Amino acid sequence: MSVTPAHPRTEPRGDAGDLSGFGYGQQLRRKIGSYGSFAAGFSFVSILTTVFQLFSFGFSFAGPAFVWTWPIVLGGQLLVALCFAELAARYPISGAIYQWASRLGGRVWGWTAGWLMIVAQVVTLAGAAIALQVVLPPVWSGFQFVGGDSSLTSVTGAANAVVLGVLLLGLTTTINAIGVRLMSVVNSVGVTCELVGVALLCVALFSHAERGPGVVLRTQGVGGHGYLWAFVVSGLMASYVLVGFDSAGELSEETRDPRRTTPRTILRAVLVSGLGGALMLLATVMSAASVDDGSLGDPARGLPYVLTSRLGDTLGRAFLVDVAIAVTVCTLAIQTAATRMVFSMARDRVLPFADGLAKVDPRTGTPVRASVLVGVLAAALLLVNAGNAALFTTLASVCIMLLYLAYLMVTLPLLVRRLRGRLPAADGLFGLGRWGVVVNVLAVVWGAVMAVNLGWPRAEVFDPQGGHTYLQWFAPLFLGGALLVGALAYAVQARRSAAAPVLALGGAE
Repeated sequence: MSVTPAHPRTEPRGDAGDLSGFGYGQQLRRKIGSYGSFAAGFSFVSILTTVFQLFSFGFSFAGPAFVWTWPIVLGGQLLVALCFAELAARYPISGAIYQWASRLGGRVWGWTAGWLMIVAQVVTLAGAAIALQVVLPPVWSGFQFVGGDSSLTSVTGAANAVVLGVLLLGLTTTINAIGVRLMSVVNSVGVTCELVGVALLCVALFSHAERGPGVVLRTQGVGGHGYLWAFVVSGLMASYVLVGFDSAGELSEETRDPRRTTPRTILRAVLVSGLGGALMLLATVMSAASVDDGSLGDPARGLPYVLTSRLGDTLGRAFLVDVAIAVTVCTLAIQTAATRMVFSMARDRVLPFADGLAKVDPRTGTPVRASVLVGVLAAALLLVNAGNAALFTTLASVCIMLLYLAYLMVTLPLLVRRLRGRLPAADGLFGLGRWGVVVNVLAVVWGAVMAVNLGWPRAEVFDPQGGHTYLQWFAPLFLGGALLVGALAYAVQARRSAAAPVLALGGAE
């Protein structure tokens, strides 16, 4: 299949007309401005949500020195973001990863990247919704609807997490169905609260510092090759957090002047998240009452415990409320991104039930059915947590690997195109220029290394309780299963669409 190349823009053109150059009509409503686009990427990353949720994981492996994994991962992800920003200027279309991979690597290659993204986004959505369990019960015990221990690893905590998560998914599905304008307003307000909260939180924690920044050189007594391995494992925390900045690209068809807006907002989302997250990590290890008593590495205590113990119960709970807001907009952003991915692929008739999933409600201007499907699938996945919290945690971890693989399926064919001199021009828009090859090569190497690191069958990551070999090898097993199910879905839909007209989208140029 051929693809209509992106046209250079040297003067303003109507966004709808620009979209028609790719063979699509303007169905979604362009209601998102520059800040709303930034908020989409920033809220998917959501450092308040993910750092609170995963801080104890990183600390438990490598102690205070695990903080150094953050700038390393940030640097690698910034390389990927630079490549994505360049593509966002050339292909401002919903379903960004699928669209970019299709145009760079061909129809099947792009479909595979899109399918992996959908699977990863749905599971990540469930994982974000479940984060409410980490912050709401400490704010008020009444949020523990299922009486008993509120820890995510306990039976009652896992069950209550499902209740809170389903309620949140119901809310975000409703907001998405009402319209992109409401989604953008809620997301922007939530991100503003999160940014203010991060700044105030860092100031409050630094003002209660118990030790200097030199604490980040402490390895908790582990040295040599043993610590290097622990350090690499602890870096998974930052790897889990610093993803989703491509969400600004997912909303390209709803963003005003996306060729110029989206590249900037993708990079801002990464940089602001990186700076805020680094300060939060440093402030936490400096202000904690102790870095040796095991509380920072305890999933039941971790960062929320630092807040309430160091800032006092009232102020600590106030910050936890802000974290709950961040969890809400994070869940909303992930669902929105996943919905646009489903819509974009269904519009190309490459998903089962494509006609219904590609339908845009004429009153709200949103793909309501796609949004409901994503919400229902995520809610169904939450039930796994009630029955087996260890399996759900493993599932959520594996799906971050799928995100990195999908990203790699964009940066790799982009490098091939670049080396062959076949990357479409975009005069006057964002580009890497003479640095393009260097940045692109490093982004590919980084993506490949991290995909292996994330999927490596470590018992201490995937089966910490022991006794479940299938959990240790869950990453390659799940990847194989996802690809197999995807291949069957692709084959079925291909037969159904055999007689349909060929679309302009989906293949290499």
